[in-house]
Amino acid sequence: MSDELKRGLEGVLVAESELSHIDGDEGRLIYRGYEIEDLARDATYEEVLYLLWHGELPERDELKAFSTSMAEERELDDVVLDTVRDLAEADENPMAALRTVVSHLSAFDEDTTFDAEGVTDREANVRKGRRITAKIPTALAAFNRVRNGNEPVSPREDLSHAANFLYMLNDEEPDDVLAETFDMALVLHADHGLNASTFSAMVTASTLSDLHSAVTSAVGTLAGSLHGGANQNVMKMLKEIDDSDLDPKEWVDTALDEGRRVAGFGHRVYNVKDPRAKILGEKSEELGEAAGDRRWYEMSAAIEEYMGETKGLAPNVDFYSASTYYQMGIPIDIYTPIFAMSRAGGWIAHVLEQYEDNRLIRPRARYVGDEDLEFVPLDER
Repeated sequence: MSDELKRGLEGVLVAESELSHIDGDEGRLIYRGYEIEDLARDATYEEVLYLLWHGELPERDELKAFSTSMAEERELDDVVLDTVRDLAEADENPMAALRTVVSHLSAFDEDTTFDAEGVTDREANVRKGRRITAKIPTALAAFNRVRNGNEPVSPREDLSHAANFLYMLNDEEPDDVLAETFDMALVLHADHGLNASTFSAMVTASTLSDLHSAVTSAVGTLAGSLHGGANQNVMKMLKEIDDSDLDPKEWVDTALDEGRRVAGFGHRVYNVKDPRAKILGEKSEELGEAAGDRRWYEMSAAIEEYMGETKGLAPNVDFYSASTYYQMGIPIDIYTPIFAMSRAGGWIAHVLEQYEDNRLIRPRARYVGDEDLEFVPLDER
């Protein structure tokens, strides 16, 4: 057994997966053999979920049946909805609220994780995963509406996963451009290898804990600013620049001189521009053109160019998802819950894969504390 210390497990192989592949030098992201650019352009989020969970793209009738089964699971039990209300009225942090709600959903799920022989039941877990994925948007939209003094909007079964969320969020059916843009964003965020939240879900699943526990672990992990919270920080940065008297390059110089980080740059895996950032950057520009207000895109593009020239850093997916979501009218503090809403599909796929060939994940730490101390009885200390 090697004693080489790898902080953060960087570069350590701990699993094999058929789900997604990242080529950090070439800037490629692949879901089960398909390039992310092709999926983002031509596939819906429901198609990508089917691909991740079932291993292949669905035929038309399979997709229809799968999408219908997802839509039928969108409603929340009244008790869960009451919990959402309580959390919203208590002004809970949105990610903390989502973490609580995902855990609460298990009380109303009719499937068990294990069969009569104590073996993980894959079909039961797929059904559970479908329910979790379908209900997260309903809970998040209701949470946002209640905290703003509005009543939740009931989900509709005739809308796509993406369009239905925007409808529940705003009580207005989105136009095709907004629905397609949001659907693309969900596709782009659906999976991304063994990131921190996915690994968290896998560690939980490796103990043969249940799917709700694994997803709850993942939500808690995604909440951190070094993982899912980065896109919120990007938009706060852009708004700060917009409110200042500085141009983007001057603001970056000032921030760096003050020891601040420029949000949305650098990635543990990519050495070049994140392919998802390329796609969302184009969408951000299109939305700005359509609205007649290109400032958010132009500000972002100027920062990207300057950071590349001066620091050799390229943007990650968070950098352009921020301005894209903002131009869609989405509140900044639910950007990370939206990330979770999408990534739930990938978390579930990895948990299903973990269950198929499970081994308890149990790394070790090198002890660097004291040894051979003499114990002193309490009365003598």
